[in-house]
Amino acid sequence: MLPYTAYLRVYQPIASFPPRDRRYWEEYATSEDRPKRINALAAEQAENLGRTIGTPPVVAPAQESGDAYLRRVEERLYVCPWQTRLRCWRSFDEFATDMPKPLVEAFVPRQEASRAETGYRQWRESGAQTKPFILSSTWTIPVPWFVPFEHRERCLVLSADTTRTLLYLTHTSQARRRLEHTVAVLRENIGEHAISGSIERLVDWLESVAHPDSLLELDYGGLPHLLSDDHLSEDHSVAEISDAIEALAKGDGGRVVELRRRITRRWKSVRALEHAN
Repeated sequence: MLPYTAYLRVYQPIASFPPRDRRYWEEYATSEDRPKRINALAAEQAENLGRTIGTPPVVAPAQESGDAYLRRVEERLYVCPWQTRLRCWRSFDEFATDMPKPLVEAFVPRQEASRAETGYRQWRESGAQTKPFILSSTWTIPVPWFVPFEHRERCLVLSADTTRTLLYLTHTSQARRRLEHTVAVLRENIGEHAISGSIERLVDWLESVAHPDSLLELDYGGLPHLLSDDHLSEDHSVAEISDAIEALAKGDGGRVVELRRRITRRWKSVRALEHAN
């Protein structure tokens, strides 16, 4: 969990949890010791940084996190568990798969890597859930992440402190309908090849982890601390993606190209900051 990371989170209604977990999260919600919303992301990142800079570095905590992000909407409590251990296992598995073995061992000692691989394998073999309630993306936001939302669901807070935020929140049922609409428009106007793997994975993820009454949140995370007030105020990526889909449905190719260039230019400038001094 690096500082300049964005997140896509599913919040489950408290009633959807098994009785034992429900009691735990209800007590957690009233606890004075839990990380409050304003500090939760910083607390999660600090916890992960502590493991990363240790000697030797620790891939994943020995026990699953007991923390969560919480939301109350219309007097209902929604919970998004951190699932730190599971997410760390998955991240390391992707890293170890994509990188040459000598490079992996340069970052993580063989014994620690083996411990993480064994733990994750045993977790999968137990039949436990392997898809987390939180997806993350560093230095950029994948275009499909904008599709489930509408502009009216946007919340922008410009401040010099930790409340500096840009996020979107919607009901998962709405998110699914928008994704299905987008897939249908792409298929009808461009063809099956236009349905990217990233959109398919997003649809599959929501179907796997989201309760019918859950919430979906796109949180720009640490990116607002990197970007200027003007950049954030002018970032209407969700609205532009929505407009592009409707323009495509109407056969307005010129408008689609215009919006695509605008979005590409904006996020190319953000990604370029990864290599800036």
